Amino acid sequence: MTAKEIRQAYLKFFESKQHHIVPSAPIVVKNDPTLMFTNAGMNQFKDIFLGEAPAKYPRVTDTQRCLRVSGKHNDLEEVGIDTYHHTMFEMLGNWSFGDYFKKEAIAWSWELLTEVYGIPKDKLYVSIFEGDEKEGLPRDTEAYELWKQFVPEDRIILGNKKDNFWEMGDMGPCGPCSEIHVDCRPDEERAAVSGKELVNADHPQVIEIWNNVFMQFNRLKDGSLQPLPAQHVDTGMGFERLVRVLQNKASNYDTDVFQPLIQFISQKAGIAYGADEKTDIAMRVMADHIRAISFVIADGQLPANNKAGYVIRRILRRAVRYAYTFLDLKDPFLNQLVPVLAEQFAGVFDELSLQQDFVQKVVLEEEVSFLRTLATGIQRFESYTRKQAEFLMSENAIEQGKPFEDAWVYSILKDQMVISGEFAFELQDTYGFPIDLTELMAREKKWNVDMNEYQISLEKQKSRSRAATAVDTGDWITVHPDPETEFVGYDDLEIETKILKYRQVTAKGKEQYQIVLQKTPFYGESGGQVGDTGRLEDHSRMFFVEINDTKKENGVIVHYTDTLPEDIDGQFWAVVDEDKRAQTNNNHSATHLLHAALKSVLGEHVNQKGSLVNPDYLRFDFSHFAKITDEELAQIEHIVNKKIRQNIPLREQRQVPYAEALSSGVTALFGEKYGEVVRIITFDDNYSKELCGGTHVQATGQIGYFKILSESAVAAGVRRIEAITADAAETFINQQNTEINQLKALLKGNKDLTGAVSALIEENAKLKKDAEKAVIERSANLKHEIVHHMKTINGINVIAVQVDLPNADAVKNLAFAVKDLVDNLFLVFTTLIDDKPGITVMLSENLVKERSLNASTIVRELAKDIQGGGGGQPFYATAGGKNKEGLPKVLDKVTSLVPAE
Repeated sequence: MTAKEIRQAYLKFFESKQHHIVPSAPIVVKNDPTLMFTNAGMNQFKDIFLGEAPAKYPRVTDTQRCLRVSGKHNDLEEVGIDTYHHTMFEMLGNWSFGDYFKKEAIAWSWELLTEVYGIPKDKLYVSIFEGDEKEGLPRDTEAYELWKQFVPEDRIILGNKKDNFWEMGDMGPCGPCSEIHVDCRPDEERAAVSGKELVNADHPQVIEIWNNVFMQFNRLKDGSLQPLPAQHVDTGMGFERLVRVLQNKASNYDTDVFQPLIQFISQKAGIAYGADEKTDIAMRVMADHIRAISFVIADGQLPANNKAGYVIRRILRRAVRYAYTFLDLKDPFLNQLVPVLAEQFAGVFDELSLQQDFVQKVVLEEEVSFLRTLATGIQRFESYTRKQAEFLMSENAIEQGKPFEDAWVYSILKDQMVISGEFAFELQDTYGFPIDLTELMAREKKWNVDMNEYQISLEKQKSRSRAATAVDTGDWITVHPDPETEFVGYDDLEIETKILKYRQVTAKGKEQYQIVLQKTPFYGESGGQVGDTGRLEDHSRMFFVEINDTKKENGVIVHYTDTLPEDIDGQFWAVVDEDKRAQTNNNHSATHLLHAALKSVLGEHVNQKGSLVNPDYLRFDFSHFAKITDEELAQIEHIVNKKIRQNIPLREQRQVPYAEALSSGVTALFGEKYGEVVRIITFDDNYSKELCGGTHVQATGQIGYFKILSESAVAAGVRRIEAITADAAETFINQQNTEINQLKALLKGNKDLTGAVSALIEENAKLKKDAEKAVIERSANLKHEIVHHMKTINGINVIAVQVDLPNADAVKNLAFAVKDLVDNLFLVFTTLIDDKPGITVMLSENLVKERSLNASTIVRELAKDIQGGGGGQPFYATAGGKNKEGLPKVLDKVTSLVPAE
């Protein structure tokens, strides 16, 4: 069976068991503060497991794109080294939401593996949870008895909490699990050593293939377990591992999931896969990493220097580093794998093929940038080791000039040839130069890296980062046990409601509370639109607490306050700040009009890649590969304002089936998770029609006016427009008019402002040239006066004098002019330019060589009297300071610095 056939067989099997097939959620998680990436198939159903949302279907199945490269579930360092860990992988899953439980889950998993896929039963082992006394958890005897129907008892393994109790994180849904393992070793090896002894022992051929999680508990903050409102089944099977087993391969990378990529790399690199373990690992890393990189970018997350963007940048750089080091691919190459990958997933995850050009260009830009970083890092590394070597040779009195690579030098210095861990960390932290590449280059030079010192530096940084982002989240305290909340903010900005639950959160030393209401008019931050603010008033309206922010968490709207109401159990009025909501509506609707205008002017390739909508302004990121011209910006702005003047009424359609919405020509955004029913926002059927959950104006005329403030690049193939509307736009225009009127007044009412300013610029440039010419002439005349101040001390011609020149360049020119006139020169100028004291030291080259003088050393000594510092070359150096009163002392000190003959 091919990979595509294996995937389809899984989905068809569970569809036959009355499971509804649902699409994969995006990899990038947007409304769960506990996760950056989807790391398990159950993530998109977390709110159902917690009882915070109803299940639309009691049984579902899917193939979910997952990423495990950070946090508790982190497989990155194993990827490419072993044969079965990956960054991005597909998780085939089937779920029951309070419907069937262990009996059906176990029977169906066995049926699929042995009868549909035909895996020999004697190659399979199962494990069940052995229990945990500390947690008060008994052995899962129910699962044990069920498995006895299919598997001999000697193939049922008792697993500890680490292996057979599944938890998504430190808090959240969890429960005992039953794993299925497959022994892929040859028959003679299986006969010699039982596979039972190798289960969960990291044997590359005895691997877990399926995990049946029986979700029964919620882990609270204090570590205790609370029973969930209902029992659920959460199963997951690693698709890549399954394909390996069914295609009878020794490695996941030998299957048709990875081989098209690996063979492409092999051909381009001119190195056969299988020829050498180091190059094989490099090809595996690249084939794996391009999958994660491409799908994360396609889902809307661009490489960046923090959070999810940093994780994907790190993966990309790891792949480039392997290509650069082991495959000798010194030019951008990784991006060439994107079309190969897009073709593989056509018809499965079409979001990649639909954005192939965009993803490829983003990867290319990142490669180009990192290859520059590699070159910079290598240069700094070479400079560091060269200087260290010179220092060590000097310290050991080894003859100068001998090449450091000589064996005899190495034999003397080998115990001292250590690269500072702080320097290695600086290379990584400041310049993005990977530590493993630093270690590799060090080994090539027979140096060592002080990894203990590196780890200390790394931990210090992590501690700073944790302290800056630490959030202490308490458990939810239920006030009214109602599992469902309702958002009414499309229609009402004030509603009577009650508090369902709340919890305390501490971040950066500040205590806050999070509140969930039964009904709420407050819009929770999502889709780029900020959350509403407002008030929560008690029923008598005599007391209120401020709602500072509103966010969505796993589909639940959470309100942020600094205090709790006095009567937490009472009735309240939830009141949205109407003015801020209105301004936000203006900006959000304007982004829809802008999106349509961009497509009209630039082309249909334009797609939204991010946005920010708040009461003050709007920011819109979109795919486009060139700077937008002033003419195009003017045209875009004109189209949007024309639509505003037309006062187009909003047409809002709620609860539209997703498939029906798409067929109507609506614009859907990549990387967004849409349900089976969606909301459509339309401003003129032939102009703007988008899927959107945000709030909007009732007619475009309410926006008033739209003004673009800036256009810039965000990343490769991504541009950004920032703009304002309504009152903010009016204020901006008024400010511009005021400035123009002020300028007219300064120019005596001249109507041709451009011509008048141009004439002033030309006049200023001419005056500047004249001034520079005068300074040069003055310096030329001054050099002869300066020579008259010369004194000969110990055979050296010394000049120490204060000079009055307008800038540092004039002082430098004068110093070099005097040098041309005087041999054996020891020159010191003191200056006061813009009321800042300065020192210039100039030495003849023969004094540097024959008398061991150094201008940098001299200027640093003299600078002490002006509370400053400086440096430069051996024959020329400068310094600046803060104490101008010390300049006479500088001149007095010069004589004492002249060496004896």
